[in-house]
Amino acid sequence: MKRMNITQVLITAILLLILCGCETGKKPVAGIQIAPSEARAIAREAYIYGNPMVDNYRIQYASFVDSKDPEFKAPWNQIKNISRVFTPDDTAIQTPNSDTPYSWLGLDLRAEPIVLTLPPIEKSRYFSIQLIDMYTHNFDYLGSRTTGNDAGSYLIAGPSWKGNKPEGIDKVVRSETELVVAFYRTQLFLPEDMGNVKKIQEDYKVQTLSAFLDQPASKEVPDIQFIKPLTRDEIKTSPKVFEQLNFVLQFCPTHPSEEDLMMRFAKIGIGAGKTFDMNSFSPEVQAAIEQGIIDAWEDDFAGLMEKSIAGELTSAETFGTREHLQNNYAYRMGAAVLGIWGNTAEEAIYPSYYVDSDGQDLNGTNSYTITFEKDQLPPVNAFWSLTMYELPASLLVANPINRYLLNSIMVPDFVPNEDGSITLYLQHESPGKSKETNWLPAPEGPFSVIMRLYWPKPEALEGTWKEPKLQKIK
Repeated sequence: MKRMNITQVLITAILLLILCGCETGKKPVAGIQIAPSEARAIAREAYIYGNPMVDNYRIQYASFVDSKDPEFKAPWNQIKNISRVFTPDDTAIQTPNSDTPYSWLGLDLRAEPIVLTLPPIEKSRYFSIQLIDMYTHNFDYLGSRTTGNDAGSYLIAGPSWKGNKPEGIDKVVRSETELVVAFYRTQLFLPEDMGNVKKIQEDYKVQTLSAFLDQPASKEVPDIQFIKPLTRDEIKTSPKVFEQLNFVLQFCPTHPSEEDLMMRFAKIGIGAGKTFDMNSFSPEVQAAIEQGIIDAWEDDFAGLMEKSIAGELTSAETFGTREHLQNNYAYRMGAAVLGIWGNTAEEAIYPSYYVDSDGQDLNGTNSYTITFEKDQLPPVNAFWSLTMYELPASLLVANPINRYLLNSIMVPDFVPNEDGSITLYLQHESPGKSKETNWLPAPEGPFSVIMRLYWPKPEALEGTWKEPKLQKIK
């Protein structure tokens, strides 16, 4: 029997979930009239558009709304510092970074802007604050690359704020959406450096603009009546994703470039303030809508995966601002499914390994190597890492030595080859005591390996430096 590749495995699993999750036995009531073929096309387009937004909401709800969720961080507009790195116990976000302790901040910008005040940080330590809107656009950054390591205060404003830059503010950053995630990364040099990271995190300050200016609070806004999010599996399969998309869209004033798109979505009840109800459609249209979701996975996402595996599509193309993506919603969906909240290329790039040099899927039943030739380590201004993920969950891999990545901080400890090159070993079992410093433990089954280059140098961005091949050795 021919072995399925990673794309086929992912799509087969998704289709099985869809087929098992389809709702049956519903009787339609009088409602929206639309041809099944048009409903199918609109559902496909709306699903590609909405998938990352609904998954983004799932994470926001767990992080900032549901205090009983094990992934809860802090209420809106309150920062939560995590003075540790991610481990296999952290499961809310797929393909997590385990290099930098995070600080989490959900911003509700409806009443007034929020001011982020940053302490001075030593020049050798990289840090960044990634600003992500409800669309999952990385609409701006603060930190080493963009604003430097000096102290400063930065105002984050929502779409309704029309003010000018107040005194004491270094920069005004404007968001298209009323809810925003500010994702802080603070570089950790070595485990014993965690105390220094914690001190920096404690100096990250968050205030409303009125508090920053020592003025009376701005207008009050009603509490948001948050709805329970779908699970990751439900987002992959259920037409209820469109109900949740409608909820999210109320915080996203329609962008001028999407007015025609929203008019088209409205034909099946999708849009801010609208009601999407599967029971309002005939059985034929219900089936067409469900098929539209399947089409998005089977055609659009599968095509992106094939291009990614072939090296024809990189993270540099799929993460960024609206202007960078030019409303390529398939790219936005693919980026979110494989690694939601990934960085814009100038901040970080992610050379990825899903297959070996012979085009075969990676599996812990085999052993592999990656060799960096002498003086050909990843070119970065900050740091680089190589992280192991089990598939299909795309989560960190538990292992006996609790090592989830290899990175540039470890280079002095790596054992070089006689010619000065460095070989890294990716396998389930130890490669032997003499090689364990260069070992990245793999799971017993399918896996992927993601390289991260933080603040990449021009040769990495322009492609004159290329990541080495991953070679199967047995």
